[in-house]
Amino acid sequence: MEHEVFKYSWVGSDESYLDHVEVNTQQNIVIGHFGGSTAAGADKNEDGAFVLNGINNSWEFVMLLDAHKTAESAELLINTIDSEADVILSLLSQPVNRAFIALEEFVLSIFKSEAFLKKCRQVKGETACLICCRMDNFMWWLSVGDNSVYLLHPELAARGQYLLNQRNFYEWIGCVNTFDQPVTCYSSGIRELRSGLNRIVMTTDGLLENGTRLLEDPNKLYLAFTAEDDLEECVKDSLLQVRQELGRDSATVIAWSYYNDRTAAMPSDEPR
Repeated sequence: MEHEVFKYSWVGSDESYLDHVEVNTQQNIVIGHFGGSTAAGADKNEDGAFVLNGINNSWEFVMLLDAHKTAESAELLINTIDSEADVILSLLSQPVNRAFIALEEFVLSIFKSEAFLKKCRQVKGETACLICCRMDNFMWWLSVGDNSVYLLHPELAARGQYLLNQRNFYEWIGCVNTFDQPVTCYSSGIRELRSGLNRIVMTTDGLLENGTRLLEDPNKLYLAFTAEDDLEECVKDSLLQVRQELGRDSATVIAWSYYNDRTAAMPSDEPR
């Protein structure tokens, strides 16, 4: 892998962050962890994350995982994607109109391969898996399960649009595996980013399903993650709120900003 490309890899079985909020910025990406409150019964963290960041922040490739029973399925996904990082870098060196199509085909080919399926059958538990990639002024995502990715921009918020994907329950990769079914269930898509400042927020369900469940309301989440210019502070404040409300489930947040200086699509009857 080219040394200019940044890589980050983490799984909760290595560092759990129980009762502890940890937030740091790697390149242009903010990564936040809260492992859950032991007072509420938390005793392990089964989340995982894998990040590749292109030269001069030319693109971001992020995988967020929320495993169940054990972290083995999250570890398997991270090891599998990490082993293919050079191929991913090659695909993302193409123009965006080809890169996203090639990337999705490649990721699906891995997940459907017999070698990978065999490894999945041997792990204890399964994981939700959300993969996102930003190139130029576009976002691609592939989602299995109930992790969330939000595209936060005032033009979209004014129309009540926040989530890029829909949370889907009873979908996983691992011992129970959608890619090992007669018909595979997952969602994917591509979205144009709006002109100006866009904020992208990926999160496991631990951020949403705790206490008063304030951030389950996407408008409240929008306000929380756009309240300050410093995105790291926004991530930290949101996780401190989970800790204050004694959230039992681990919460992992990955967020970054992208300023789009291109003109985004507008209706032909509206001024540009």
